[in-house]
Amino acid sequence: MADSTAAPLITVLGASGMLGTALTRELATQPVRLRLVGRRPSTPPPDCRAEIEVREADLTTGEHLADAVADADSVVHLVAHIAGPGTWRVADGDRVAERVNVGLVHDVIEAIRAQRRSRPPVVAFAGSVSQAGHSAASADGTGPDLPLTGYDRHKLEAEQALESATREGLVRGITLRLATLFSQGSDPIALDSGVVAVMMRRAFAGKPLTMWHDGTVKRDMLCVDDAARAFVAALEHPDRLAGEHWTIGTGQATSIFDLFSTIAKVVSSHTKLPPVPVLSVPPAEHSLATDLVDFVATPARFEQACGWTPRESLIGSLDRTAAAVAAELGDSRR
Repeated sequence: MADSTAAPLITVLGASGMLGTALTRELATQPVRLRLVGRRPSTPPPDCRAEIEVREADLTTGEHLADAVADADSVVHLVAHIAGPGTWRVADGDRVAERVNVGLVHDVIEAIRAQRRSRPPVVAFAGSVSQAGHSAASADGTGPDLPLTGYDRHKLEAEQALESATREGLVRGITLRLATLFSQGSDPIALDSGVVAVMMRRAFAGKPLTMWHDGTVKRDMLCVDDAARAFVAALEHPDRLAGEHWTIGTGQATSIFDLFSTIAKVVSSHTKLPPVPVLSVPPAEHSLATDLVDFVATPARFEQACGWTPRESLIGSLDRTAAAVAAELGDSRR
C-alpha cells in the first residue's frame, strides 16, 4: 500500500493526448507524485514541482493497467479510441473502440478491486455532453440520456460502470461531461488536435472552411486548459462529487458558422490576406446524427460544488493559436 506520509499519487491514463497534456501542465505545479501513462511518451513541463514518472504503454493488453493504477490515490481516465486521423468517430459494433472506451474502465475497476484498498481511490473520467443525445439533457446533465452514436453509448456505459463501482464502495467515481474541446498555444498538441486546429491550418493554406450543414448548429467551445482545471478541482473535492456526472462548459453558444468565420478573420489578421470563405457542403459519409444537434453546457452545478469557472476566452485562445501556427509556418519556410 502507498505510504500515507508521501505526497498524493495521481495516475493519468491517456496523458499524452490533448487533454492529458493540459492536465499535466496543471498538476505539475502541485506537490504531488504524477504517473503519466500514454501510448506515446509524455513530456513534462519545465520547472515541475511535482515528482513525475512517465510510462509508455498499451493499456488494452491488460498487463500494464493494474501496475499503472497500483497505489494511486487518484486515477484520471482520459483514454478514448481514436479512429483515423485524429477523430473520435466510432461505428456501431466497433469492438476495438468498445474495448478502449468501455473495457478499460472495467479494467481499472477490477484492478482496484484486486488491490483491496482500505480507502476507495478517486477515479475521474472524461465523458461528453453529447452522450445525453439531445440538447435539453446535455445542458446540465440532469435530463434523461438518449445517446445517438456508438461513441456516446460507450461513454454512457463507462460512466454507469463507474457509478456502480462507487455505490459498491470500490472507488469514488466522478464523470466530467465535457463540452467541445479545443486547444490553444504553441505546443504540438495544440497545433494539431481538434476541429479548431484543422480549420486554422486550412485557413492559413488559403482553403475554404467547410460545414456539413447551414452553420446554425451550436456548440459550447471549452478550452482544454479550462477542462484541465476542472479535473484538478474534481480531484480536490472528491467527496462532494463522487457517484455523479457533472457538466463542464462555458455556457456560451457559438454557431459553427460564427466559429469558422472567426477563425478565418483571426488568420486573416496574421496573413494580411482576405479571410477565406466559409462554405456549406454535403455531409461526409462518416457524419453522425450528433453533428446536427446543439450541445451547450450549463456548468452551474459544478461551479457551485467546487468553485471552478472557465477563464479562457474563445477569441483570445484563437489568436494565440493563430500566432503560433504563423510562427511555425514562418520557421518552416526559411
